[in-house]
Amino acid sequence: MDFALTLLNWFRENGRELPWRQTRDPYAVWLSEIILQQTQVKQGWAYWERFMRRWPTVQDLAAATEDEVLREWQGLGYYSRARNLHTAAKQVVAMGGFPTTIEGLRQLKGVGDYTAAAIGSIAFGLPAAVVDGNVYRVLARHFGISTPINTTEGKKEFAMLAQSLLPENNSQCSMFHVPCSMFNVQCPTAAYNQAIMDFGATQCTPANPQCLQCPLQDSCIAFREGRVAQLPVKQRTLKVKERHLSYIYVRCHGETAIRRRPAGDIWQGLYEPLLIDNGQLTMDNWVAQHNYQLSILNCQLLCKNLKHVLTHRILYADFWLWEPDERPSLPEGYFWIPESDLDRYAVPRLIEILLESLNS
Repeated sequence: MDFALTLLNWFRENGRELPWRQTRDPYAVWLSEIILQQTQVKQGWAYWERFMRRWPTVQDLAAATEDEVLREWQGLGYYSRARNLHTAAKQVVAMGGFPTTIEGLRQLKGVGDYTAAAIGSIAFGLPAAVVDGNVYRVLARHFGISTPINTTEGKKEFAMLAQSLLPENNSQCSMFHVPCSMFNVQCPTAAYNQAIMDFGATQCTPANPQCLQCPLQDSCIAFREGRVAQLPVKQRTLKVKERHLSYIYVRCHGETAIRRRPAGDIWQGLYEPLLIDNGQLTMDNWVAQHNYQLSILNCQLLCKNLKHVLTHRILYADFWLWEPDERPSLPEGYFWIPESDLDRYAVPRLIEILLESLNS
């Protein structure tokens, strides 16, 4: 049986009914794709619904402040996605609407080849194949491809293969009675793209794939050769670095001190308490510089070497509580806010975890 038709038939029985599949509104589709980058569906679903409730149109999102968007995004991580989302919303409004070509969609901030293909096929019926982690895995295993997926050669090879597998016309959907209307997709490309993504997410999974119940088992080279666990291949190029951070939560007469993190480092645009150790300034030096020898002795250590893993680095954080009688002088960029207003400021997940220790 044809590869694409097998997936379409599988999709008919197993496709996930997701809220953004009930519409062809490019805003709703685009929003779901940005949220689901680096995020599992079960986590991203609630965020998508929250964003759609608060900002039901791209014009509404464009009119929001970056702080508002970052605060709504808090907990999803990879905050550059939220900043790109906000920028792209402004681009769309300036254009008078979403671009209707793959090339036009790629011009939006944060939209790459995969996202452009997903939006283009689902919202506009464009014949563009998606290639994401799920697709790489399905194609590498089924066709027995060992070319590393994170190389230029691999990306080209998989992109060409994915495009060549697209169903050519609507008759291929109707031939296997794929209920495209159920998922509100009006073209075979949209149905196929969603089918292969779902297949990779729920059937041909990274660990413990359901090979014995797989409709592609007979034609799967990796299954036949016992190479399922070895594919896809990815070159190891990432060096993970360690970094130590020490934070002081200053509590003074119902207020606390925070700053907005600058550009050029992790968590750009998010807020954090007083950072006194970023690998350059030690606590002892900070105490000496600010003449806090007596007051600092009243600091309470709440967390020590809390481990937090990011894509490119491993962070270890200490967290102190300091309750001076008078406001201390603060480094440049910090400002005082009522503690009751802290929830209004978007913070990284690590800071969120550290703040939880205040009430434990």
